[in-house]
Order: sequence, then C-alpha cells, then structure tokens
Amino acid sequence: MTKRNKIIYWIFTIWLALGMVSTGVVQLLKEKTGAGGVDSITHLGYPVYFLTILGVWKLLGVVAVLIPKFPLLKEWAYAGFFFVMSGAMVSHIASGNSVSDIFPSFLLLILVVVSWYFRPADRKIISVNQ
Repeated sequence: MTKRNKIIYWIFTIWLALGMVSTGVVQLLKEKTGAGGVDSITHLGYPVYFLTILGVWKLLGVVAVLIPKFPLLKEWAYAGFFFVMSGAMVSHIASGNSVSDIFPSFLLLILVVVSWYFRPADRKIISVNQ
C-alpha cells in the first residue's frame, strides 16, 4: 500500500469514526432535536427505540473498524454502515426532506465507501484461489 493510500484511508476512516460516534451518542442520549434525534426519527416514521439500536450498533461498528485484525468483522461493520446510511438517505428522500437533511447521510455514505476501498491489505479478507 502506498503512503498516499494510507493517508487517504486514515483521513476518511477517522472522519467516518467521528461521524458515527457523534451520531451514535446523540441517538443513545435520545436528544429531542438535532440530526438523528427523536424529532428526526419520528418524522421519518420510525419508533423512538430505533435510536438505541442505531446508536449501539454505530459505536460497535466504529470499534470493529478501528481495532487491528478481525477482517471479517470489519467487512460486516462496513456493510452495516453502508446499509444504515443508504437507508437514512432513502428515508429522508421518501419523507420529502430537503437536500440539507439528506446531505449528512450522503457524506457518511461516501466516507464509508472510501474508507472501505482504501483499507490496507491486513484489514481485508484475503481469498485463496485453489
């Protein structure tokens, strides 16, 4: 892996981790207003307990992505992040929200894809062709 790719990976991964931790904590605290808060989740048509599920899984996903080794766990974490962020985008679009409401989900989705793409070889599942 080139130095350039390592820098790209760590910048996007740290930014992704910060985004997921901040939104996960907001969801666990069940703040009434703000991105990912109670008002937002109920506006999208989801029950409030969904915030706890999202918050816990986001925090666990960040741990999985940042700790060394466990490449299969990392793949699952990236997949979960992808599904959560793409689902959030679709939910906002279906609810008729503005682009400014959709943008945070879109940004985190881009961070997920770039971080996953540039991850080092020791963080990938290596398939052996026989």
